[in-house]
Amino acid sequence: MKILFIYPNLYAQIGFNYGVGYLSSFLKAHGHETALLNINDRLGYDLDLERVLSDVRSYKPDLIAFSVVTNQYQYTRKIAAYLKEHTTAPLAIGGVHATMAPEETLKSGLFDFLCVGEGELAMVELADLLENGGNVSDICNIWHYDRGRIFANPVRPFISLEKIPPIDYTIFDFQKMIDAKNGWVGVMASRGCPFRCNYCFNHRIVDIYRHDTGVNIRDLHYLRQYPIEMVISDLKNLLATYDNIKMFIFDDDLFTMNRDYVFEFCRQYRQSIDVPFVCNAHVRVFDEGIAKSLSEAGCAIVKFGLESGSDRIRRKVLNRPMRNEDIIHAFKMADKYGIHTSAFVMIGLPHETIDDLMMTIKLLGAIKPGRFRWSIFFPFIGTKAYDIAKDGEFINWKKMENLTNFTDESCLDFGEAQNLFIDKLSKTYPWFVNAHTDFPSSGLYERLTRMVMALDRKGWEKIKDETQGLDRDISETLLTSKMRHYSVRFNPFMGVRDDWLERGEE
Repeated sequence: MKILFIYPNLYAQIGFNYGVGYLSSFLKAHGHETALLNINDRLGYDLDLERVLSDVRSYKPDLIAFSVVTNQYQYTRKIAAYLKEHTTAPLAIGGVHATMAPEETLKSGLFDFLCVGEGELAMVELADLLENGGNVSDICNIWHYDRGRIFANPVRPFISLEKIPPIDYTIFDFQKMIDAKNGWVGVMASRGCPFRCNYCFNHRIVDIYRHDTGVNIRDLHYLRQYPIEMVISDLKNLLATYDNIKMFIFDDDLFTMNRDYVFEFCRQYRQSIDVPFVCNAHVRVFDEGIAKSLSEAGCAIVKFGLESGSDRIRRKVLNRPMRNEDIIHAFKMADKYGIHTSAFVMIGLPHETIDDLMMTIKLLGAIKPGRFRWSIFFPFIGTKAYDIAKDGEFINWKKMENLTNFTDESCLDFGEAQNLFIDKLSKTYPWFVNAHTDFPSSGLYERLTRMVMALDRKGWEKIKDETQGLDRDISETLLTSKMRHYSVRFNPFMGVRDDWLERGEE
């Protein structure tokens, strides 16, 4: 049968949807046809319901399947409602939002089927039954909505990754995506994460599977890695098929979770692939041996999630019990072996104070990563952090409903003074970090941050849209005089150290 995937990804970064890619390859391997509507304004596909309907009618699918994160659910509802009115194909939904809020999603009446968790085996079973006739109400991982009744089914055990064919890149206009991202290509070598951070959906996924399968964490096999030979083969295929690939980005939650795997992967990678790569690590799972191995294999950037410089926030709100000493050591090891470092931080966390925000800024100023990326906390439904934000009565529900990304504004309310500070940080974060480094340029940025902090809401609104242009002008001057600093580059929510800019790449 013919399955048409719809991936709404509007007013956000260009993202590759691994779930759709693997589902497509698995469905094709079992005799089904697939296609995709990748609805992203940066790729030339805006929210145009008539265009969507025309594309659906042109493909004539037997099943339409949405893959959705919470921030895009508002657009998904609009598209689904329009298709429900003008087509007869059943509608299915999967992805993080569906898994975290299945009942609420199905009660909308817009979807006939909902996939909880990983969907390779479930979607093939659903497609087979729809095509050949059979009972679609008892498929593991699939919830069915029929005439106001919800048929909720347990999940099945996780599939071994060796059983999944290589990801289907052809379902995307992949060359267009590569070019739009300046040659940076996302790939994956594993699934799962051993940590239970409160803001992430991983802890919820684990709890669902433990409950439904009745097994303990060790026997759950949530943490799985693709065979190294399979990963290397996939990379070689990408290089042979597409042009302009400059960097591979391993989007695994935690690339370094298995030391032996990392060492063997790096050995095979440096023998086979002549393209630098990026990977995610955790400061508690990163040491000199791993740093050396990654560096020798061509790792250009290693990314660490810090989220907050406040030990209180990390432990009580985020469930990230790591010490500043661990953070400092991990960055030193990466620096020692010439790996550019990237730090992820969040602002606007529940129970966070202005002092906590300043702790994060000061930590970044101390470790001086190669780059840092900030996002504004969003309370994803189903996570423990959502409950913390809700119980603390921080959430502005109207704002939460309308947000599409993690960079424009917060949907939490901390009072005007802190709300204004968060808004200022969202535009000028590198200025504050620069001011708390030992860079020769720190005095200049200290004066700039004092100016920003002195502005009231009215004054800030007058200049906030001009700050990034000013940031670029200041940076160009400092580059000429070779003065170390961070400036906003590549994305409006990323501060990049000047020595990387000499590469002229993202």
